[in-house]
Amino acid sequence: MGQYFTNDQLPSRIQRKSCYVLGQKFMFFTDNGVFSKTGLDFGSRLLLETIPLDEVGGKILDMGCGYGVIGIILSKFTSAFIDMVDINERAMHLARKNIQENQCSNIRVFYSDIYGDIDSKYDVIITNPPIRAGKTVVYDMLFKARDYLKSDGKLFFVIRKEQGAKSLIVDLKKVYTVEVLIRKKGYYIIKCIL
Repeated sequence: MGQYFTNDQLPSRIQRKSCYVLGQKFMFFTDNGVFSKTGLDFGSRLLLETIPLDEVGGKILDMGCGYGVIGIILSKFTSAFIDMVDINERAMHLARKNIQENQCSNIRVFYSDIYGDIDSKYDVIITNPPIRAGKTVVYDMLFKARDYLKSDGKLFFVIRKEQGAKSLIVDLKKVYTVEVLIRKKGYYIIKCIL
């Protein structure tokens, strides 16, 4: 069976799931072969409910967007322009459907293998990185972000303690100013500034 970060052709079984975040209802189409197909995962929810929305604006990159939860929800609480990227074709198809479903504007979805197809700089990069893709992929997402952030840009992400949060923080401090915004149920919400 393929992982959610691959494009293996699993049988499609699109479902419609609802969730409430920050007091607002959202509807999302999910499917086999995408991350968190049963609905909004705890880590993404905690990330969305923790990040200071007054620091999230301008141009945002949702790295590894999956079916679009983070970018779509942020679009409803900010006036930012949002790019959402992934390598999973099915996830990107769902993200486009979910943009329409949630009547979002100022969002664009496109393919990018990490930063391979990115040619812009961003005020904010946000991600729930695909841990199962391996440490190299996760580190590339987080450390190469500095090349795609504006001079005062910020990186926000979620990671679990058991997935190496503490050692990752040590490594990140070599290139960023790092702040742990919250620790909850083994999840860390981390903010990095250039």
